[in-house]
Amino acid sequence: MTIRLGLTGSIGMGKSTTAQMFRDEGVPVWDADATVHELYEKDGLAVAPIAAAFPNAVVEKSVSRDVLKELIASDPTVIAQLEKIVHPLVADSRRKFLANHNDPLVVFDIPLLFETGADEWLDAVLVVTAPADIQKSRVMDRPGMTEQQFKTILSRQTPDAEKRERADHIIETLTLDDTRAAVRNLIAELKGQSDARNRT
Repeated sequence: MTIRLGLTGSIGMGKSTTAQMFRDEGVPVWDADATVHELYEKDGLAVAPIAAAFPNAVVEKSVSRDVLKELIASDPTVIAQLEKIVHPLVADSRRKFLANHNDPLVVFDIPLLFETGADEWLDAVLVVTAPADIQKSRVMDRPGMTEQQFKTILSRQTPDAEKRERADHIIETLTLDDTRAAVRNLIAELKGQSDARNRT
């Protein structure tokens, strides 16, 4: 039986790095952000419905994320309209991924995991975390990031403390070596659970 592990964490907590560590260990990872990028690319499945709802948002047959950001900034209700278009397409991609992987463990890398209710269909949730000062330092090092953008992103995310309370597993991402060791330990633990399920 496949164990479906959700991976999440607030911005700057090391989620993408941790997801890559799972891949490096041979664990299949489905990436929600990458899926949305594919949907927005030239002739992606989201292009036509978004063009119908927001004609200005499609440039050269692909969705312009910059235009979407401007639309959302001027009208917050745009987010709900976008989600109605994108979420069913993302869910379909996720189902196909699961159908194509019969591994003992698969990871679902979802930035807004709790916010979208994904914890309801997952077997377990891993939250990656780091102290607030390290988080802020990592985020502010990103090209083009401003203090206001950082605050806006945080305001849309479930607070780190609440994420940790709701998590089944927590990994602190202070150093790469410690994070990698924690990932390997968790993989061994969850694969053991999967094997035990298969024997019953």
